[in-house]
Amino acid sequence: MEFPGLDRITMNPDIMGRKPCIRGMRITVGTITGLVASGISFQEIINLYPYLEEEDIKSALSYATWRSEEYDLVLQVS
Repeated sequence: MEFPGLDRITMNPDIMGRKPCIRGMRITVGTITGLVASGISFQEIINLYPYLEEEDIKSALSYATWRSEEYDLVLQVS
């Protein structure tokens, strides 16, 4: 499955401790998804963070959805 705009999500050890961020900026996917979950509209988020674009918010939601469907698989080493 391919998510459009996932290239807007970056992880850099020098920026927010490698948390997934928007386009290398210091705004995390978690911040965006938390705002959306609390009922803040896309436009309100853009007003709070004017350097964001609507596609950044959609990418954050896509990334969070993709990550929520993953699971850890413990491998047994013999």
